[in-house]
Order: sequence, then C-alpha cells, then structure tokens
Amino acid sequence: MLGPVLVAFAAESPETLLAEGKSDAAIAALKDRVASSPSDAEAYHLLCRAYYSIQDWDHAMANGEKAVRLSPEKSNYHLWLGRAYGEKADASSFFSAAGLAKKVRLSFERAVELDGSSVQARSDLAEFYMEAPGIMGGGQDKARAQAEALLKTAPAKGHWVLGRLAEKNKDNGAAEREYKAALDATHGGAEGWLDLAIFYRRTGRMADLDNAIEKLNLAPVKNQDVLVDAAITLLRSEHNLPMAAQLLKRYLAGKTVEDSPAFRARTFLGTVYEKQGDKKAAAAEFQAALALASTYRPARDGLKRVGA
Repeated sequence: MLGPVLVAFAAESPETLLAEGKSDAAIAALKDRVASSPSDAEAYHLLCRAYYSIQDWDHAMANGEKAVRLSPEKSNYHLWLGRAYGEKADASSFFSAAGLAKKVRLSFERAVELDGSSVQARSDLAEFYMEAPGIMGGGQDKARAQAEALLKTAPAKGHWVLGRLAEKNKDNGAAEREYKAALDATHGGAEGWLDLAIFYRRTGRMADLDNAIEKLNLAPVKNQDVLVDAAITLLRSEHNLPMAAQLLKRYLAGKTVEDSPAFRARTFLGTVYEKQGDKKAAAAEFQAALALASTYRPARDGLKRVGA
C-alpha cells in the first residue's frame, strides 16, 4: 500500500516525478505499473533511470536489461543500460569491471547505431573510447571519429570531445582552444562556460575558474543542470563555497530536471553547508533529500557526518 506522501504524488506521471527528483514515488508508481503490465518496456526503462538516479546500479541494470529485451530497437534504452553498466564497473573490482566494460561499449555502440543523431549516445560513446584501454575496445581514433560526427550536428559537444582528447595527450593549449570553440558554438551559453570552468579546475587556474563561473552565472542557461555541475566544480575544489551555495539554491528555486534530481542538488547543498561549518543547515538539506529518495546513500552518509 502506498504511504500518504506517495499517494499525494500518485496523479503525477513517472516522467514528472523523475524530473522533480521524487525518486521513491517514481519507483513505487513504476513497480505498480510493471506488476499490472509485465511487458511494458517503457516502464522498465524508466525504472532503470529511477534506480540510476539513486545510485542503485544493480536494480538499474536489471530493469534496463528487461527494457532492452522487450524493445531492442530503442536507442535510449541501450544508452541508459550502458550508463548503468558503466557506473557499476566504476564501483567494481578490476576483473568485474573488465567484463562490464564490454557491455558498456556494446550498449553505447548499439545506441548510436539505432540513432546516429543522438548527441548523448555519441558523446557517451566517445567518452568510453577515450577512457577505456585498447584491450577493452577503447581508442583515441575511435573517440575522434565520434567528435567529427558530432561537429556536424552538435559542434559544442564535438569540440568538448576534442578538448578532452587534447587534455589526455597533455596538450592543455589545444584543450583550451577546443573548449573556447565549444563556448563560441553555444554563443556564450552557460554550458560552454562550464566546460572551461572544469578545465581550469583540473589545471589549477583558480582565478580563471572564478571568472568562468561568474560568466556562467550571468549567461543564458539552456539546461538547468549546468547550475548544479558548476556548483559541484567549486565544491570539488573547495573553492568559493558561497557561490556554490548560490548556484544550488538558484537551481532548486526553479524547475529541476532528471539529470540533476532535487535530492542530489540538496545533498550537494548540504555538503556545502557542512564544509562551511553550519551543521544545522546541512542536516536540513540532507533530510530534505531523503524525504524524496529515502535510500540515497550520499544523503544518508551526510546526515551521519553532521551527527543528525
């Protein structure tokens, strides 16, 4: 039986619940849906995404595999299954990761084969090729081929891939040129400034990082989750935490998106408060996150750290 909080969300679609970060409600609704309709591939796919959002990689994989078996022609199903395999590989031993890496590659390659216009599928495949050793199917030549394809339809993302390749080859000058080309392709958008900010953090150029974040905060925002990613960039460098908090609060005050569910943003905001020494405010954010996603480990761990 659904609890009172979940009943209040029952009228919302699973897609809306995911976008709003209401993970518990989305999972409950989708479990009911597959129980009454076991061949509903879309429901299994959405369950894959819901479990992915709370970092439950095993359930994400299991549901993603069911979705792919039921509707093997859907590019997006293969994409999300590949993402779940990838996260599970990152959390696994070397030998387990090696086996999962093949599944990641095959899933992303199939996603691109089914929909060559998918920017997400091509960029995820390019990133796999960049990071995986040749024995696991990786290769910079393969990543560059994906970048060339992206330059024709999504130039900002294509330049981002080329920038990452240049960084891997320790050519920071070429990398910065590519990230600036990506910024030009976004016409000065927040996403372009984010790529530069992340590059400056990795290269220790903190004054340039501050400038990029300031420009991002004033730039047109196409995808709202860029605000969360900018805050994470500052948080990871333990730099300019007041701006990180400002970006997260701005995001939470607007319409949230699935790529950065509200419980994730609140967990990061709690972490910012924790690092600033405000344990009470941190606990409130961790508790707010758990009200939406009761099993989300980062929020649970945060609550333990602040002694709440």
